[in-house]
Amino acid sequence: MKASELRQKSAEELGQQLNALLEEQFRLRTRKATGQLTQTHLLQTNQRDIARIKTVLNEQKKA
Repeated sequence: MKASELRQKSAEELGQQLNALLEEQFRLRTRKATGQLTQTHLLQTNQRDIARIKTVLNEQKKA
């Protein structure tokens, strides 16, 4: 997901997407702790997507 794509979405859509990513992050962390996560790169990808959404939300608030 690119920041330019996120900037075209509304704050509500971004909020919903952020909640979904946070839930996914919880699931991934749980799977990692129990040793069931083999694709550990998904945690980093998820974290970066969350940061992108938060950045765009802050930009929209300031504008």
